Amino acid sequence: MSTTFSALVWWIIPITALIGVLGYVLWVTKFQEKFENETTRSVTQFQRFQSSFRAAQENGVQESAAPENDAPLESPEKDA
Repeated sequence: MSTTFSALVWWIIPITALIGVLGYVLWVTKFQEKFENETTRSVTQFQRFQSSFRAAQENGVQESAAPENDAPLESPEKDA
């Protein structure tokens, strides 16, 4: 490796790290709160969705499910 390339690498790595740190600090200060608010809103909506099923069960409303039947779907053929 040439000394010029080696010196360039020693400049590129710290500059890249500095840009990364500044980008992260910018994201934390400007965008993280908005991201967390949207996530909290989404979680809250999902919890309300789940609780609506619990409330429906407590009120006696049940989902329409397939009727339970102990009989087989097809009648077995008898050997003749």
